Amino acid sequence: MVFSIIIPCRDENEIIENTIEKLIEELKNYKIEIIIVNDFSLDDTLIKAENLKKKHSFLKVLNNTKKGLGGAIDLGIMNSSGDYILIYMADMSDDTEDVKKYFKICSENKDISAVFGSRFLKSSRLIDYPKKKLVFNRIFNIFLKILYISDYNDFTNSFKIYKKIDLLKLRPLVSENFNIFLEIPLKIIGRKFKYVTTSVNWKNRTKGKAKFKIKELSSMYIFTLIYCFIEKILINKKN
Repeated sequence: MVFSIIIPCRDENEIIENTIEKLIEELKNYKIEIIIVNDFSLDDTLIKAENLKKKHSFLKVLNNTKKGLGGAIDLGIMNSSGDYILIYMADMSDDTEDVKKYFKICSENKDISAVFGSRFLKSSRLIDYPKKKLVFNRIFNIFLKILYISDYNDFTNSFKIYKKIDLLKLRPLVSENFNIFLEIPLKIIGRKFKYVTTSVNWKNRTKGKAKFKIKELSSMYIFTLIYCFIEKILINKKN
């Protein structure tokens, strides 16, 4: 079983080397490929990624052709060769121990399409989450729980893993930015694919700048929600 790890990057020269080396060290007992997708960086991210590629044969470096996080993720998916695809942000906010947890769950449950991590369960550990973002996150996710009649409570979390054969069934992916992390799980739930949830940890980044902007992205999230909900209704009518 091979795991593909997609890492989208825009201006992450301060941390990309640490992120890759940390993942490689922690996951040395697994069959992995790491796909760095450079999303039009204006700093030395691409240069550092190419240098890492020279050291590690299982590392791919791609240049996004359609600016935006959604395009970067989709490009990574289409160039992956693993059985499962994990999306891991370059800022290392997600715990590498949770990556191992994901791999274990997938290995033991080969009939599932995805593992959805939640940062908001009793056993989760959340460190330095921005207060304004937290309020927005909780209100929006509670609304989604009610709308989709779901026990899951962290739809917008980027840190999830998917079976590639089922992830490809969700295309085309229409989201251009962070809203892709909402589009994918809503499509999985809308199609009634099997998934499991588990607690995960999160800590705020210590290097570089966060790219998530609530004011800029809120309308994108609303569009994605409407799009996916309409799609869910149409799929249910067909069935």
